[in-house]
Amino acid sequence: MLLAYPFRVLVPRRAAPEAATSTAVALLLLAGAVDLVPASVVIALAAGAGATLAGVRLSRLAGRRRADPSPRTAGVLLDAAVVTAGLTAVVLPLADVGSTVAVLIGSLVVAALSGLGLHRLPGRTRASAGVRLRRLVESSGPAVGLALAGWLLLPRADLAGSTRLVVALALGGLGMAALNAFAGPWRRSGAELCRGGVLLTLGGLVLLATLPTAPVGPAALLAVPPLVFGMLLVAVGAADAADEGDAEPAEPVAAAWPRAVLPAAMLLLAAGVHLGAGRAPDRTSVLLALAAVPSLVLRDLLRAGDASTTERRAAHRRRAGGAVRHRRAAPTRWPGRSERPAAPAQHPSGRAVDGPATPIGVGPAWSTDDGAAWSALSRRPVPAGGGGPGDRAALLDALAAIGDVPAPAGALLLVDLHGTEGAGPTTREDMLAEAVHRARAVIAPDDLVTGCTGAGFAVVTAAGPMLAYALGTRLLTALSPPYRLGGAVLRVQTSIGLAEVSGAGPADVLRQAELARRRAVQLGRDRVEWYDAFLEEQLVRRLDLERELPGAVARGELDLVYQPVVDLADGQPVGAEALLRWRSPVLGTVLPAELLPVAEDLDLIGELEWWVLDRACRQLSDWSVGVRELWMAVNITTRELTTPDFVQRAAAVLAAYGVPPERLVVEVSEPRVAGDLSTVVARLAGLRSLGVRTALDDFRAEHASLAQLRRLPIDLLKVGPELVGARPDGQPPLIDVVVNVGERLGVEIVAEELESSAQVEGARRGGCRYGQGFALARPATAERVEAYFEEFPSASR
Repeated sequence: MLLAYPFRVLVPRRAAPEAATSTAVALLLLAGAVDLVPASVVIALAAGAGATLAGVRLSRLAGRRRADPSPRTAGVLLDAAVVTAGLTAVVLPLADVGSTVAVLIGSLVVAALSGLGLHRLPGRTRASAGVRLRRLVESSGPAVGLALAGWLLLPRADLAGSTRLVVALALGGLGMAALNAFAGPWRRSGAELCRGGVLLTLGGLVLLATLPTAPVGPAALLAVPPLVFGMLLVAVGAADAADEGDAEPAEPVAAAWPRAVLPAAMLLLAAGVHLGAGRAPDRTSVLLALAAVPSLVLRDLLRAGDASTTERRAAHRRRAGGAVRHRRAAPTRWPGRSERPAAPAQHPSGRAVDGPATPIGVGPAWSTDDGAAWSALSRRPVPAGGGGPGDRAALLDALAAIGDVPAPAGALLLVDLHGTEGAGPTTREDMLAEAVHRARAVIAPDDLVTGCTGAGFAVVTAAGPMLAYALGTRLLTALSPPYRLGGAVLRVQTSIGLAEVSGAGPADVLRQAELARRRAVQLGRDRVEWYDAFLEEQLVRRLDLERELPGAVARGELDLVYQPVVDLADGQPVGAEALLRWRSPVLGTVLPAELLPVAEDLDLIGELEWWVLDRACRQLSDWSVGVRELWMAVNITTRELTTPDFVQRAAAVLAAYGVPPERLVVEVSEPRVAGDLSTVVARLAGLRSLGVRTALDDFRAEHASLAQLRRLPIDLLKVGPELVGARPDGQPPLIDVVVNVGERLGVEIVAEELESSAQVEGARRGGCRYGQGFALARPATAERVEAYFEEFPSASR
């Protein structure tokens, strides 16, 4: 456990299988390099592990139900490709004759399947022919350098000269193509990551077919890293591409240094090894070195031409920008109101913009005779509600203008309005226009407003982060009062996401603000949330949970563990509490504290809780075969408890498994019962009429809680360890008060979350009858808990 803790901290849970597989492969390579394990075994085990994990990931991608079948088709094809690659790698240690030919044939099949899969994968970049030709020219020189490195490093004794040259050229081309994928302008997209993984996999297979194979020697181990890690990257990239869908990828900025430095470093290393072995340059080496010269010259000529063109355009913009003066338009209303286009304007950064004086404006669009709205910047039609691609383009232009200044500063606020779902289109439009009018009254004159979502808008300000946050609070105050429209009163809630503009690309700033806005919605609305990296980790995790949780019951991914409850007087177990665990193959084990809020938001809480009740009663029936009489506690939310047929359905589950009602304990959380106290009282009374025992969990010793306790028909009261120990003010533990109230009401006290012997002793001295916690017994599977019960043959209720 202590060794596993740093691993869990450093490695994200969803990437833990890949990290574990990579570690195992590295250890296998080390063992093979020192001849502890035969190289053939290392290749077979490593390739099998990589193909298995990648295949499982891609199988899940292929099994997802989507409106667009392309990601599923891509998953099937790429799954077949990695499985073929794994089987091809295993052929080498199994076949003594013709293994090289078999590996080459397998490589061709992998290339064909991968090509078809990449073609169906969302998020592919479709560059023009000119751009592709330019990339080819820029990559040919480094690719020849990698080919030269391969020529120098490949073993001469085992390869004919022509075969060695073909392999070197293939490795050079595959290696440079992989570098372009991993360091190119779209390197952050899942499709490019998947493409790079395919190229690495093919490179590993080429090495496997080329290096000494009879017998397999340590040199063949060089094929393992690109082969295994390539297959893993195929699965990771395909999953990311499917999640990204058709969303716009990050800003296309290439990382130049890997493509320039790594081929040169590889060539220097190969030359050093070659010369260190006392070998003189041969004719092929000289020809390969000369072949790189034309492409390098052509690349420099193209760059020089680009620099000249860029300078001319910059000079033209400076001359044009000096003639544009800043003007402000009269306030306009939101889309749907007829307005006239105004004169050109400037962004907060001072950059001139072609378009109306309010480039994003109080209303970013004006109406035409056919009812279409047109964006003030892009002049593309957008929906009349204020959202759409035109508004997004205008927003990105404004953010880019701020980012172009030498010291970028500013912020983006995404404002979302909730509560308009039941209103008609005209009412929503009028409400949005009134909201923008209120917003314009509190923002600075140079702040820009644009539509961004169907029920909200965005504000771009040049103010610093603290002033931008203050602006967000002013917007909350201004937008909170009810809206009186056409004789009706509309009340809305507001969620605002804030992201700084500090050198990040416009698309990144918009994404960060959107994540902050989602967080504001999750935390209850009517608030401003500021983006930070930890917030993004939380939200990405939340999105993963929301994506994977539907269908978890049908897929058999839910599980129960049981924590015994003991009598503090004699230490005998009297029952157990059923605790839900979600064993997700993608996310790992998810605990209820993280699982249940997501289930409630997705309206899946009822499905999960009835599964828990059914499974717990079935387990209780199995435990009842012996002489022991133990109870089983099950947690139920007030939302499910207050459904009209809860008592009848619970009775049906008990009857189905033949469980005596008094053996079941239904727990409900005390902080949640106040919302619908009368219905909760009625349902608990109905359960008690069946004979089912009831418990109040998470009890707080407050005045309201104690007063509420008198109305609730419960048998057990569960309190935390904070009531057992001495209070900071030196007063006696509150457990004394709770126990006295419980005795008068005929309620037994259960002290839970006891994690030390001192807490157990304090609960016993305080008068608690039962105890539960790690200090007494940890949660475990049914089999282990049953073995624990066997140690107490006289255990009873």
